[in-house]
Amino acid sequence: MRHAWLAIVLLFAVPALRCTAQDPLAVESPEVKMVPVHEEHSATRALLLSLIPGGGQVYNRQAWKIPVIYGVFAGMGYLVHYNYTRMDMFKTEYLHRVNNNGERVLEGYQSYPDHSIYSLYNSYNRNFQLMVIITVGVYALNLVDAYVFGHLFDFQVNDDLTMSLAPSLQSLPSGLHPTVGLTFSF
Repeated sequence: MRHAWLAIVLLFAVPALRCTAQDPLAVESPEVKMVPVHEEHSATRALLLSLIPGGGQVYNRQAWKIPVIYGVFAGMGYLVHYNYTRMDMFKTEYLHRVNNNGERVLEGYQSYPDHSIYSLYNSYNRNFQLMVIITVGVYALNLVDAYVFGHLFDFQVNDDLTMSLAPSLQSLPSGLHPTVGLTFSF
């Protein structure tokens, strides 16, 4: 039993001693310090991530915009759906009247003449198309927002900004007489 313990101790001690031994031919290397890698912020990556609405805003650390973006998309989705269903309802009613000798099916609109039903259809169709265009515009605004703030992510504004206005003498191109003027510098 005693020899077994000695064998176990030697089994772990010999590799540990070998690692601490100095190699006479080894070249001493300078100490290397680990520096944290700072990944550069990319506006292109923000643009690509914003293909999923809100992804670019998360990348730009502006997550507060995500509820606004999805709220606007939800509102636009509701308006697109509402106008489409109303447009389809009046289109179906108008086509039914034209194909069935003026028979009226739509409750609440039996007193409306055919041209009024067609006008309602055109109105909701126009609104539907407008809402789709506005939704695409909101999506484009999401992309532009992520791209612009991706470029401005590292922009620093601090208290070292100065502005001064001072009198100066400016020479004319002819070089004859200097002119009094003001110099404005940032």
